Amino acid sequence: MLRQFNMPIFGTRLTLGLIEEKLKEHGLLQATTRTTIDSKSVIDLGAFTIRFFQTNHSIPDCLGIVFETPKGTVVHTGDFKFDLTPVNNQTPDIHRMAEIGSKGVLVLLSESTNAERPGFTPSEKHMGDHLREAFIKAKHKIFVSTFASNVYRLQQVIDATLLTNRKLMLLGRSMVNVVRIASDQGYLHVPEGMIIEPEEADQLNRNQIAILCTGSQGEPNAALARLSTGNYRNVKVESGDTVILSASPIPGNEKSVSRIVDNLFILGANVIYGSGSATGMHVSGHGSQEELKLLMLTLMKPTYFIPIHGEYRMLHQHRLLAESMGMDREDVFIINIGDVVDFSEGAPKQERKIPAGSTLVDGFGIGDVGTVILRDRKHFSEDGILVVVVTRNKADGKIISGPELISRGFVFAPEAEGLMEEASRVGLAALHQLQAENVSQWNRLKQGLKESIGQYLYSKTKRRPMILPIIMDV
Repeated sequence: MLRQFNMPIFGTRLTLGLIEEKLKEHGLLQATTRTTIDSKSVIDLGAFTIRFFQTNHSIPDCLGIVFETPKGTVVHTGDFKFDLTPVNNQTPDIHRMAEIGSKGVLVLLSESTNAERPGFTPSEKHMGDHLREAFIKAKHKIFVSTFASNVYRLQQVIDATLLTNRKLMLLGRSMVNVVRIASDQGYLHVPEGMIIEPEEADQLNRNQIAILCTGSQGEPNAALARLSTGNYRNVKVESGDTVILSASPIPGNEKSVSRIVDNLFILGANVIYGSGSATGMHVSGHGSQEELKLLMLTLMKPTYFIPIHGEYRMLHQHRLLAESMGMDREDVFIINIGDVVDFSEGAPKQERKIPAGSTLVDGFGIGDVGTVILRDRKHFSEDGILVVVVTRNKADGKIISGPELISRGFVFAPEAEGLMEEASRVGLAALHQLQAENVSQWNRLKQGLKESIGQYLYSKTKRRPMILPIIMDV
């Protein structure tokens, strides 16, 4: 987008640090205006005024957003939880949320990730005790895989590494970048000399090494997946090593994560995975039901509610929570990507859509690969293509040569010579029949070729290749 529209970017300090890394890669750093915001910032955009409020999540400086519009106030929560004992002491600004609610909120858009979970989400500090215990018990190398953006989790891994007199190795490009940027900006505190390169590990005993890596969601090219198959250069998971997956699989990633866990067990590792009380190695960054209810109606008191960010079942459960707190069902909107809820005079309406969804990039083309092209490619992949070439006399329309059949992905021509010759004869007979009926239009002749040859081939092979007739006049 920035290549086409030179628009300003607003972000918190760490977020902009991560964004600037991407801008450097694409040569856009100098051309892009960046403005740092915090919970006290105000952005004036003509008819809209945008304000912020501090929340908790797994990345520092998370903010909810308040859009003051001519029709009323719209609040977007972003990802949040109510962690009253956060690792970085950035507590959620409950007083500010109550103040926003007291002034009136037209519509609240609130995340729904943990809408199915009762109670409150535990504090991040709760997980730190379990992590330290696992580090103390481990007899050999320790591998910890988590989201690179979870800066608080990274700090707790660093603290446990220091406690057990180990050196720390970073695997995965995003992990290296986040640790470097967060350290430079003061969000992470890494003791000098703690971080080592993979080639330095040979000089240490196995019980002196901890490894922080990406791949907790089963990404096939991430560090953890490559470690689980023994394909990471200079680093191996060996029998007796401890591997900690400090994250929950995002819906849809469960199979990939399970495959990696199986591979790690095959290598002889002690694998600690799963969240909650089972292992204590992960706590969510998202609020559970009681936190959603606290923000949704106790603090914000919205007139209308739109649950966002989650699978449909989570959005549905969030709507039930709203109803249990006294909201009417008609005041809660569950919307899909592209749906529009219009707030104008009277009650809001959900009646129209805008174009949205996946945009396919193919070579230099962006968005020009549509349904028809994808359908054709699918057809090619399944049944192949057959080009039928016919040459006619331009003066009288008589057939000079052909039909000649050229197969690509349908049958191997030398091994199906009889089939192809007979299909050619069928096509020629169809052309003679059409000529006898005084048909000379190209489109009619092409259609006759396609139908006659297609029916014959299907009767013999039960396949329907894409048939492309070419008629040349000479």
